[in-house]
Amino acid sequence: MTDDTSSDAASAPVASVAQKLEAILLIVEEPQSLVSLATAIGAPVPAVRQAIEGLVADYDGEASGPRRGFELREVGGGWRLYVREELDDLVSEFVNTQAPSRLSQAALETLAVIAYKQPVTRGQVASIRAVNVDSVVRTLLARGLITEVSTDPETGAIHYGTTDALLVNLGINSLDELPHISPLLDDVDTVGSDAFGDGIGR
Repeated sequence: MTDDTSSDAASAPVASVAQKLEAILLIVEEPQSLVSLATAIGAPVPAVRQAIEGLVADYDGEASGPRRGFELREVGGGWRLYVREELDDLVSEFVNTQAPSRLSQAALETLAVIAYKQPVTRGQVASIRAVNVDSVVRTLLARGLITEVSTDPETGAIHYGTTDALLVNLGINSLDELPHISPLLDDVDTVGSDAFGDGIGR
């Protein structure tokens, strides 16, 4: 008598190194080193390096497929997916024309921390707020309220800062006009409500 379960498991397709890398690269916020990627997907570094090279060539249209609107770029010793530079304006216009929605309290608090502590990394913001801020940072980037200021050459960590769009929403000319409450950043409820109120929305 054969074991159908074992047979099905043996015949089930196994995700390739490239597929696993794509899944990870789609969600990361900061460039990832080859070692980090290898650890994440449980594959040898040489295999990851080879797969990365293949993905770069694939996205650049060097194989039989088309050149993609995104690219896999090495920044600060790590790898991350980026919109191609020539399409930046298109993406920005699309994001800016989306129906505005009010920022959540979590987004307001994160925005306040970035405004007062910039340039600041996502990890530093998470440490101050004591919560994961990945999705909130993505929301603020999409709304154009924050931007990537620089990348740490050693760790690959991205430093974030606020944009002119924040000043417009707050009705101020510069960050110098913000209330002087930086020492109170541990009290994120106060920062989120008092510094930004309802001017920026959900």
